[in-house]
Amino acid sequence: MPKVKSLYRCSACSHEVAKWVGRCPACGEWGSIDEQAAAPASVATGRRALLPSTAAAPISTIDSKVTRARPTGVSELDRVLGGGVVPGSVVLLSGEPGVGKSTLLLEVAHRWARQREERALYVTAEESAGQVRLRADRTGAVHDRVYLAAESDLATILGHVEQVRPSLLVVDSVQTMLAADAEGVIGGVTQVRAVTAALTSLAKASGIAVLLVGHVTKDGNVAGPRTLEHLVDVVLQFEGDKHSTLRMVRGVKNRFGSADEVGCFELHDDGIAGVPDPSGLFLHHRADPVPGTAITVAMDGKRPLLAEVQGLTVSTPAPAPRRAVSGLDYNRVSMVLAVLQSRCHVYLGKHDVYAATVGGMRLTEPGADLAVALAITSSERGISLPGGMVILGEVGLAGEVRRVTGAGRRLAEAERLGFTEALVPPGVDCSGLSMRVREVANVRAAVALSGLSKRGGEYAEAAQ
Repeated sequence: MPKVKSLYRCSACSHEVAKWVGRCPACGEWGSIDEQAAAPASVATGRRALLPSTAAAPISTIDSKVTRARPTGVSELDRVLGGGVVPGSVVLLSGEPGVGKSTLLLEVAHRWARQREERALYVTAEESAGQVRLRADRTGAVHDRVYLAAESDLATILGHVEQVRPSLLVVDSVQTMLAADAEGVIGGVTQVRAVTAALTSLAKASGIAVLLVGHVTKDGNVAGPRTLEHLVDVVLQFEGDKHSTLRMVRGVKNRFGSADEVGCFELHDDGIAGVPDPSGLFLHHRADPVPGTAITVAMDGKRPLLAEVQGLTVSTPAPAPRRAVSGLDYNRVSMVLAVLQSRCHVYLGKHDVYAATVGGMRLTEPGADLAVALAITSSERGISLPGGMVILGEVGLAGEVRRVTGAGRRLAEAERLGFTEALVPPGVDCSGLSMRVREVANVRAAVALSGLSKRGGEYAEAAQ
């Protein structure tokens, strides 16, 4: 008999080491190294061929209708999923506590049961059945074909599936389920992997669509082993600020469609509702223009969203002026301030500078650089930007304005919402647009064309 050797493999990233260590040298995970038996070399090289139970078939003969997406009834979620939920697929929805994951999936189960003569099973291990019923009463998600089970044991859940025979299964959450035949504690690496693998096998064998709720770590990543995201078919990230009702679902991984889509929702006391046209949430509707504001169009995945950037400059006697940023990248704002001083002679060394977005939106892409520059210049000069103007462009250290991706889609969205003028980088395709589009090669030209070259009257008197 050949001697059986042991190997040590990380359960999070599958990295192998020669001996046991407390921390994986590849991914840095603590306590993830497990001892496993390695097969002898003679056994690995001398395998016999087995006759498959199902013969390989030409791809042209495979019926693609089996994996066609079925709408859930929540249009914004269907947008991110690529049309709906595919039978036999496993979807992982991750997000911070209290962001609205359970409310969203309860609404999905309700609409799934209401729009078709099929059953939905909602399994919860974090709340009691009475707590879920109270939420369903509050959000109007009570339906006779929505079944509820408060269980944490995996074997019992599989028994509920056999009795109810649903076409949609919601598990809240995968980190609170227990697989009795697996080692480890609830929520541990081994348990989470075993539960997810069992539910994935159930989905593939029975054709049930499975929606899993996943917790996240303090870094915003899905808690548990990294292989968890490889086992499922779709990974969605549910985001939202606790100070705002706006919620966004982003696609991280999608085997059935694009992973660049984003869905917008508003969370209220009576439930969650999709926002098909969210651009108005990020604009402050006012009658007259105000100095220090600029409108830009951001690309969130494949979706153009109008956003308002605000800048405020205040003179200060302090030797170190303050720089405060909200909703923007602090490093990019600092770079824009340096470009304004060096290339456009906008001196802010004795001014506190505040830059922010409206509506809780976060802009991290470089396409908002020019809007930030003009908003800050508008506040410093005391002159309002023309009404109905949208601004696009990335700002370089030499003061040049560079192209941004999807400029045509951004301008089309701005024109749809009533904007009549745009400042864009050179070389943008403006065919099919009726709005006035003016190209600017650098920040100085943008300042001149937007009418910010001179200081405003009442603001100039205040500055003196």
